[in-house]
Amino acid sequence: MANAEHGGAGNALARPAGAVNSRIAAVRAGLWLMAALLAVRQVTAVLRQPPGERFTDLEAWVGPNGVLHVNGSLYDADQFTGTPFGGLVLKPLARSAEQSLGWAWTFGTLLLVVVLGLVAARSLPHPVSRRTSLLAAPVAICLLILSLPVRNTLHLGQTSIIPVLLVLLGCFAVRGERASGVLIGIGAALQPTVLLFAPLLWFTGRRKAAVASGITFAACTALAWAAMAEDSWAYWIRHLAGAGLGAEPDGLANQSLHGVLLRFGLSGPLEQGLFLVIGATVAVVGLRRAVRYAADGQLLLAVAITGCVAVVVSPTTWQHQLLWVLLAVVGRVGKRASDRPVWPVAVVLVMTLPATMMLPNITVLVPVRDNAVVLAALAAACFVPFLSRTSPYYRDPVPTVYAAPVPARWSRVPLLPFWRRVLSRPNLLLELLLIRVGYSAYSQVRIAAAGGRPAAERHGEQIHSIEKFLFIDIEYGINHAVVKVPWLESFFNFYYTSFHFFVPLTVLGFLYMRRPVDFRWARTALGFATVLALLGFWLYPLAPPRLMPDLGFIDTVHGVQDFSQPDYGTLTSVTNQYAAMPSLHFGWSLWCGVVVVILARRWWMKALGLLHPLLTVSAIVATGNHWILDAVGGAVVVALGFGLGHLLAGPRARVVTRTAMEEAGEAKRPEGAPEGVVLPEQSKKVPEPGREGVPIPGQATSSDGKLNAR
Repeated sequence: MANAEHGGAGNALARPAGAVNSRIAAVRAGLWLMAALLAVRQVTAVLRQPPGERFTDLEAWVGPNGVLHVNGSLYDADQFTGTPFGGLVLKPLARSAEQSLGWAWTFGTLLLVVVLGLVAARSLPHPVSRRTSLLAAPVAICLLILSLPVRNTLHLGQTSIIPVLLVLLGCFAVRGERASGVLIGIGAALQPTVLLFAPLLWFTGRRKAAVASGITFAACTALAWAAMAEDSWAYWIRHLAGAGLGAEPDGLANQSLHGVLLRFGLSGPLEQGLFLVIGATVAVVGLRRAVRYAADGQLLLAVAITGCVAVVVSPTTWQHQLLWVLLAVVGRVGKRASDRPVWPVAVVLVMTLPATMMLPNITVLVPVRDNAVVLAALAAACFVPFLSRTSPYYRDPVPTVYAAPVPARWSRVPLLPFWRRVLSRPNLLLELLLIRVGYSAYSQVRIAAAGGRPAAERHGEQIHSIEKFLFIDIEYGINHAVVKVPWLESFFNFYYTSFHFFVPLTVLGFLYMRRPVDFRWARTALGFATVLALLGFWLYPLAPPRLMPDLGFIDTVHGVQDFSQPDYGTLTSVTNQYAAMPSLHFGWSLWCGVVVVILARRWWMKALGLLHPLLTVSAIVATGNHWILDAVGGAVVVALGFGLGHLLAGPRARVVTRTAMEEAGEAKRPEGAPEGVVLPEQSKKVPEPGREGVPIPGQATSSDGKLNAR
């Protein structure tokens, strides 16, 4: 929310105050409903698990055979990784019944998440608009519930939310420096790296709080030492403040600098020396940045940076201890309004999605994928250039240039108010993130929508019957004719397996570099078509010709199928072989052809654009991977994709701006701006605004990406 707060007075001029307030109230109610539904979903997901699979860490501590019940040290079984003070606090829970404790622990954790979200929302750097203040709390709670650390905490029965909440309460909620220091000191007694907040307090002028936090930490640690001397010796001395406890430190679960160095194959004195040197450097640089942003009035960002330092320099940082990284989303990065979403989107994706969805399984990218969270924490702590509140771009970034508004195609279907045709090149990192995550989601949904073999074969018989009725059942003849020509079979196999992704990505890359305005238009149509295709996969699982028994098709790509097996097919275990209707092989190729035909300036380029879908439909039929009607379905979803984009966002931006400029008469394209751009001071030459959709003077641009005129 903090990153989206860059709007000017244009919205207030374009809409009555009552309409704006009612829309904010409706959005706020929807967000609170979403937060409630997410909370219910998390509770259900945890409590529906068998008793032996939920609260595994909590059960290992306080269960009938937990370490808090047995005699001897807490750390003998290598199951308890908390501090001795944490064990002392958890001791009374060992007498609770597992069932009642599970319910109480789950709802108590959710209550802590809600309080954490409310405190974080109230701590945003000022000035904060009314819209942000109303929407920040439900947005924060939704993000927290969706985050991997909170989900992991609920599943394991961990306590990692408590130190984060204590720090935020100490910094933003309680009155008096001593009370603030006491809360942070208790948090440090539960998680020692929280003690890094003491220097932040000291160097920001809250020295009483810094001293109080140190004294409280020492007192809690001494209390635990007096009550459990053997355990305290084992934790602080034998295990070097818990560095050797828990799972293997070189496992992917350990997202700390120490874990990264171990995964790179370093060990012994060399690894320890590098860890100390790099860790000390990160601590110094990160704390200096945190102090600077705290002095700038961005205390929540300073707290997030300090927490990210703690994540990096801790010997072990498990997934449930990574919540600090999510708080860094409040920082503003970038001088252009179009760049502002990049950092918060990247942080939210890293903290809510598995790393395998963020980056593909490419050898060069595996180290980045395996260490994504700690790299994000390191970037937030030391490298990301967050804007200072004194920067002229903090509240007023370089505005995004939009095409002039147009009337809706149909009066009953208004254009989406937040979807304006941008005339500048989008941020590359943001586009790559969205494309990668979108494709991962597409793959997961495609697999989840597999359906059953009987239904898929029954639908295959239906399609085959319809084609015979229409006299277009030509797949068998083409398939067997191609098999008789080895070079033609090899060509179609290669074309089918190689060009499905290569050509669309090439077209997108060319549009991004050379035709950025058309890139957004084409990408939107492709996204709509893919989503519609997923609905087809889900609702109508269909066996392709090569997987239809008794029809005699030859699978030229995957080889002979064993139809006696329940799940036949070379790729049955990793993908949905019944995602055939509609054919996205043909749909994506047709999208490429349409884009090339519309945008290319020479006839031979247009011919090449049409050749690709022709070769693709030949390949999918010749290899036995699709029916003719699958290609028809692919053409339908592509047509609907372009149609929905036109219906909800208006026509292609380049056409719109050229038309608007012609109507404006003397309005000319400013030097250095993309073709067809009409800046605000020029839009006053356009005819009187109104329901016909001509631009409202002064509303052609906006710095926050919101629609100022419709």
